[in-house]
Amino acid sequence: MSKTIAINAGSSSLKWQLYQMPEETVLAKGIIERIGLDDAISTVKFDGRSESQTLSIKDHTVAVKLLLEDLKRFGIISDFSEITGVGHRVVAGGEIFKQSALVTDEVLAQVEELAALAPLHNPANAAGIRAFREILPDITSVVVFDTAFHASMPEVAYRYPLEDKYYTDYQVRKYGAHGTSHFYVAQQAADILGKPLEDLKLITAHIGNGVSLTAVDGGKSVDTSMGFTPLAGPMMGTRSGDIDPAIIPYLVEHVPGLDDAAAVINVLNKESGILGVTGRTNDMRDLEAGVEAGDPKCQLAYDMFADRLKKFIGQYLAVLNGADALVFTAGIGENAANLRAKIVEGLTWFGLDIDPEKNVFGTTGIISTDAARVKVLVVPTDEELVIARDVEALRG
Repeated sequence: MSKTIAINAGSSSLKWQLYQMPEETVLAKGIIERIGLDDAISTVKFDGRSESQTLSIKDHTVAVKLLLEDLKRFGIISDFSEITGVGHRVVAGGEIFKQSALVTDEVLAQVEELAALAPLHNPANAAGIRAFREILPDITSVVVFDTAFHASMPEVAYRYPLEDKYYTDYQVRKYGAHGTSHFYVAQQAADILGKPLEDLKLITAHIGNGVSLTAVDGGKSVDTSMGFTPLAGPMMGTRSGDIDPAIIPYLVEHVPGLDDAAAVINVLNKESGILGVTGRTNDMRDLEAGVEAGDPKCQLAYDMFADRLKKFIGQYLAVLNGADALVFTAGIGENAANLRAKIVEGLTWFGLDIDPEKNVFGTTGIISTDAARVKVLVVPTDEELVIARDVEALRG
């Protein structure tokens, strides 16, 4: 019997979930937001309760201390020694990490070195790892990489059409992200469809503030939309997704204040996508409200968002030479029924079709019509459970 905590650290947040293992029972979960500010918010959910407090949290170490103290304060644990393992989500593992790994000084240094591949994520992931190592140095500590599931991609998919030296000397290639989510929902989809995963062709669509799609053939990732960094792919909440790379030097030359490529990349990561087009929000709920209110910028952003998703689904229908199912997951994919309908409306020629009575808010499982040749599913993701399982597997 052990308790394992799964950690997903962002630049100013720390999401967590505590499991009783190996039963995989969720004992508690929560999120600490606005780390670094005086009005940070910590929320703990357990036994049907939700407890929140607002206070100053200067960094991730303070956040971890607060989290652990709250577990004791609410009687979820009686002593820190009950926690025997911690698993950390890390976005970029590069070509170094093809699977999860035990945390060592070398592994932590490599996670930080790989920050160039995920500048919004790896530094925060490393901060969470350091915080736990400082406070609970003796527990099993594991890093679980978003990129690992995509290590099965063939070279034809992960290589860019550049001279060899850029790959061999500088590791410029497609790595992908959201791998734990794509891995989990592919397995769940196979269970729902009642078929072995090895016999299925699936397109998994992780649609949240970050967006990625993956072509899964026989349980393996054979192509994915995020690339060298998580900036690539369809339009996202604040990220542009794919654009003509010649735009970058053009903006540096012509836009005051954008003095170098790094400044433009910052705009593409943090000020683009839905936020950039609407000029006011990156939240799908706000976007849909704007569409309802007749806001033309919201309508344009909504239409663009659906358009880019349809195009990537079409690509992966070609990569797989057809598919058994399209699987929607993550915050928007699981909840935005109207968006799901809008996407599939443009794909009916390929054999996809949605049953409007099944495609409602809060639904899970198959939402396509009985006659649809390609099934459409909604599967809630559970990246934290994948992380907890990997901790147990490496505990030995």
